[in-house]
Amino acid sequence: MASSVHEASSSALGYLFQAQLALLELLRGSEQRPDGAISLELHDDVAWEENGSPVDLLQVKHHIRGVRTLGDKDDDVWRTIKSWMDTHDPGDADGPWLTLVTTQQARSGSAMAALRSPGRDPAAALDLLTAAARESAARDTKDSRKAFLDLSGPDRAVFVRRMRVVDGSPTIDDLDDAVRAKLRAVLPHGHADSFMRQLWAWWYEQTVEMLQKRHTSVSVNRLMQRVSRIRDDYTSDRLPTLLQEEDFTEEAANELADACFVHQIRWVGASRQLDKALIDYYRAYNQTIAWLEDDLVDLDELSRFEKGLADEWKRDFDWMLDDLGDDAAEADQRKAGHALLRKALDQTRYKVRERYDEAFFSRGKHHELADRGRIGWHPDFEERVKNLVRAISG
Repeated sequence: MASSVHEASSSALGYLFQAQLALLELLRGSEQRPDGAISLELHDDVAWEENGSPVDLLQVKHHIRGVRTLGDKDDDVWRTIKSWMDTHDPGDADGPWLTLVTTQQARSGSAMAALRSPGRDPAAALDLLTAAARESAARDTKDSRKAFLDLSGPDRAVFVRRMRVVDGSPTIDDLDDAVRAKLRAVLPHGHADSFMRQLWAWWYEQTVEMLQKRHTSVSVNRLMQRVSRIRDDYTSDRLPTLLQEEDFTEEAANELADACFVHQIRWVGASRQLDKALIDYYRAYNQTIAWLEDDLVDLDELSRFEKGLADEWKRDFDWMLDDLGDDAAEADQRKAGHALLRKALDQTRYKVRERYDEAFFSRGKHHELADRGRIGWHPDFEERVKNLVRAISG
């Protein structure tokens, strides 16, 4: 049982490594293949495409630290060779490159070492692989080695000429640092962690899309556009959006069900707006925490923003009271409060940053201020909030 759990864990880790390595590979190859794209589990584990056709097939092998070096008789080598033989014509001189990417180091004097760049020597690798195929007695690689030896001499030579080895690849623990190194020139000073969280979140979305075949690949151009777009959010007049609507959970909804701002919405008969209000509040509240933790905003900046929202609300609230007069019926008060709530949530004059115009944040901040009792919608909201607090405290 323990062995099965370990194998399942290693397999899951391998798939995660494969997905993360694809991002690093896309960055690595962006200069040599500016018009290229990367796919996952389409032509191979990872593959480079140009004009929709594969030009480089990558077999990806991940091993934890301490695992021995890679030799020509190892399972990884012959599983990789068999996979390439099964999916593409080995003797096709115009076929795609065949690249083995491994966290292991190729053993000195091996075919795997001969297939590394620079100094790649496919002729020597051919002789070494042929010898290994004949000499090995491993049962697990018997069929693969036989298929390799059954190739004609010219086809085998063409096959090996197309092979490359990238050894000593970063392990899964080191991939984030490797990606950061490729992006060093664009990482925002002091906010690299926040930037990387956004980039990885986007990349995981892309990997799911590719694995579900909703789209086949991600191009260099698309990646660079996303990197540029994320980087732009870290300028003095903008901010990154770190919380998405899908981050809101049923558990969060249950926790907020009896919040003060929820009562405030109900007091003016706007219960149909509750679902969206809960999401806006949750996103704005947790967005603020995330910005503060990443030092993207300071408390003074947030205080000025909230003061602007509250001042604008106060002007509109006083106009509402003037229009209602002193003897307005409850129905009229609810109707006026309903209109005030709608107007406040449509407010776009005040922004936390000049070019940060995500509507959920302003709406959510209004609900947050209402939750604290600083603003409200019903003409008698202050007294109602006090009664609510007493009921909760008592």
